[in-house]
Amino acid sequence: MNPFARTPLALLLVLSSGVAPLRAQEKLGYTDTPAIPGTPWHVHDGSRPQPRVVTPGATFSLLAPPPSDAVVLFDGRDLSQWESIHGGEPKWTLTDGILEVVPFSGNIRTKQRFADFQLHLEYAEPAVIKGKGQYRGNSGVLINGMYEVQILDSYESPTYPDGQSGALYGQMPPLVNACKPPGEWQSYDIIFESPRWDAAGVLVKKAAVTVIQNGVVLHHRHEFFGSTDGINGVPHKALGAYLKPHPPEVVVELQEHRNPVRFRNIWIRTLGDYDHP
Repeated sequence: MNPFARTPLALLLVLSSGVAPLRAQEKLGYTDTPAIPGTPWHVHDGSRPQPRVVTPGATFSLLAPPPSDAVVLFDGRDLSQWESIHGGEPKWTLTDGILEVVPFSGNIRTKQRFADFQLHLEYAEPAVIKGKGQYRGNSGVLINGMYEVQILDSYESPTYPDGQSGALYGQMPPLVNACKPPGEWQSYDIIFESPRWDAAGVLVKKAAVTVIQNGVVLHHRHEFFGSTDGINGVPHKALGAYLKPHPPEVVVELQEHRNPVRFRNIWIRTLGDYDHP
């Protein structure tokens, strides 16, 4: 049975927007959501084990300069590499070399597309703590609008494990919690391998991702089992499935989730293939 069959219209509108409502926060999560394939857990299951906390190195990989073959997506000067998902120029603010989310302005995405890439970005959660759980410094790295690596202020702030910072949202919690305190600059290094389909439209390779936060490995070539819960409605009717084939070249999207998260030093490079200089 669809647990959202009797959900009020106002709540469905919130769900379809990708913004999760605050519900049962004292339990950290939900139990009336679909089961995650291959696991004993439900999507956003609050009883799932919390990742252990690891204190990262103070400055590891911060302000890491781009390699010679990288495309610089943001160096503090302009947003020429980005566009709003609603069309036109991004509505986020650019001040003193820092890009900041403007609440209710919409996500931004790269104008270019990339297949099998290494992405580096640095971000800072709001120094003044407002809200808790999913309402505390929420953003995300969305790939092709389908696969999400969560950005959240999870420093001494519990939430459901598959929605905490570094989670493959709604699918897999990070191996550890390597968050720094709010207000401090942090880094993500994301290595993404695009899924592949054959000529008949049969999936032959799932999307896989390696995520390093502040120099600490959160995921090592972990496969997405399908599109991320919460991006195009909660839950997907075909949970655990790749909803439709797409080219290996994908866009990178930064999520606007009502919180003024800041970004700097964003670059990307395609991985290429062995024996193909």
